[in-house]
Amino acid sequence: MSAATGGGDAKEEGVADVAGGVEVTGSGFRGPMWADVARKLLARFDPVVHAEVHNESHMHNVAEDSETHLKVVIVSDVFQGVPLLARHRQVNELLAEELAGTLHALSIHAKTRKQWEKKRAIDASPACMGGSGK
Repeated sequence: MSAATGGGDAKEEGVADVAGGVEVTGSGFRGPMWADVARKLLARFDPVVHAEVHNESHMHNVAEDSETHLKVVIVSDVFQGVPLLARHRQVNELLAEELAGTLHALSIHAKTRKQWEKKRAIDASPACMGGSGK
């Protein structure tokens, strides 16, 4: 299952999970980090029900085609019975290399199939406050 993709200048189409037929969708510039994150999510949380990677860097004061701010939505049966904080830790550990490098901000929405079926929408991220909070 896949959701509709958002806007942005896609440099790479969705990354398909051949075994499960899940395509990672998202929005914003899709560069090498986007593809790496998508592949890692599919591999680590198999079986994946739904996955999105949104590059929200364009909402911040960074160079065009940056990959500094990502939002991930990952829906998997692997999360059944796992507390939310532990799910976030799993995603953070999976993406530790990216977070140690140029990935500055990561928004995580890790859900079970049941949670996703109840509410299939993820709220939009707020506009950048310019780093000053004003």
